[in-house]
Amino acid sequence: MTEKTKLITPRLPRGFEDRTPGEIAAVGAMIDKIKAVYERYGFDPVETPLFEYTETLGKFLPDTDRPNAGVFSLQDDDEQWMSLRYDLTAPLARYFAENFETLPKPYRSYRQGYVFRNEKPGPGRFRQFTQFDADTVGAAGPEADAEMCMMMADVMDALGLAGKYVVRVNNRKVLDGVLAAAGVITDEQKLTVLRAIDKLDKFGAEGVKLLLGAGRKDDSGDFTKGAGLAPAQVGLITDTVLNERYYSGDTDQEFDDRKTLDEAVKSNETWNQGFAELDTMQALFNAAGYGRDRIKIDPSVVRGLEYYTGPVFEIELTFKVQNEKGQDVVFGSVGGGGRYDGLVSRFRREPVPATGFSIGVSRLANALKLTGNLGATEPAGPVVVLVMDKDQTARYQAMVSELRNAGIRAEMFLGNTKNFGKQVAYADKRNSPIVVIEGSQEREQGILQIKDLIAGKQAAAAISDNAEWKAARPGQFEVRREELVSAIKKLLSEQ
Repeated sequence: MTEKTKLITPRLPRGFEDRTPGEIAAVGAMIDKIKAVYERYGFDPVETPLFEYTETLGKFLPDTDRPNAGVFSLQDDDEQWMSLRYDLTAPLARYFAENFETLPKPYRSYRQGYVFRNEKPGPGRFRQFTQFDADTVGAAGPEADAEMCMMMADVMDALGLAGKYVVRVNNRKVLDGVLAAAGVITDEQKLTVLRAIDKLDKFGAEGVKLLLGAGRKDDSGDFTKGAGLAPAQVGLITDTVLNERYYSGDTDQEFDDRKTLDEAVKSNETWNQGFAELDTMQALFNAAGYGRDRIKIDPSVVRGLEYYTGPVFEIELTFKVQNEKGQDVVFGSVGGGGRYDGLVSRFRREPVPATGFSIGVSRLANALKLTGNLGATEPAGPVVVLVMDKDQTARYQAMVSELRNAGIRAEMFLGNTKNFGKQVAYADKRNSPIVVIEGSQEREQGILQIKDLIAGKQAAAAISDNAEWKAARPGQFEVRREELVSAIKKLLSEQ
């Protein structure tokens, strides 16, 4: 007796997901709306490959002690290391540098595609996901950063999220100036401080103060080591960064409250440069009619990646959802970005300014689903022509071809059963709106039975008796064979 072949257990790798037709259609409709906004602003599409040479990604990876950690890599037959792209920005920098002589400056582009993170997966945290970016390369002024913020706001409005978001804006120069004034000078300590500030939404001002000092113990007793700053340093940082009144002026007041800032901050050149850029951006927002309910200067915005050199911004959805503990929390960020003037310069000696932002497509789609703005979750299936007689498949195929030539999505049933009920059940599972029936009696009379599955479901819901249902044949009518296309078109327009 021969040993049975061992079957492989079908398993989806951790940190990855399959997508259904409904999910693909809904996200596709969302992406089309985003594209329309990008193109209205004058941005053009470009596509880069999934793989880049690992040195192209370089140190511009997630905050980590190992510069190449966090990516999936392989060695090519020429011993060159390649990695799946971690984001869409580093590949854009390589593309721009490689095609520098032929591209317009500034270069305005958008990109959509999968990115990959070789990290531990968790709830809502995937190793493969889609990002949708827009960037302007070659424009140095804060006007380009302001345009990014306005475009982010317009995208949210186009998706039906008006009143449910705010674009929060800061400047890394402002943060760097405050840290310098507080005596935070080492890269390691700066990174710890920025990470602490980034926890403001999660832990509040008091929690941030603890993380800037000795550390913080959470409810479970776990202790997180802090930045180890002295009380005076902590006070200067929190009084400046976590107090929005210094940054909430308008063109009339011109941020008059800044005079109350510590002299060490006010005299810092980097801080003043960053604040001047925020002033310019706020004036542009005011002139274009973007109120602070849509775009807001917020000094606590940090953004995690180390390559940001100027304005930084993120889209925060402000409605409440329940977390895994059943607590009401703000939905939070669905995208963000900022100025990264040093990224392209890795490939060229001259400075090349750049700014852009990235939208997390899956997270945004989840937000739209929660607010009822994602759209249909199940696309309509094809019209299905049933095969009542196997020796007549050529006739059924002719019907399908007529429908397809008329631009109607259609298919002939290709299963192994002649059972009418099972074929209709197949069409129903395919979310088909209509089935076409031609048995021997219909063929002799030159007619077809058209079954409206949508109307049939609605009518059947009101019929409790099986015999009554069979007699009524809800949603079913007959047409002449030559009227097939016109009858299907008319019915589809009415559904």
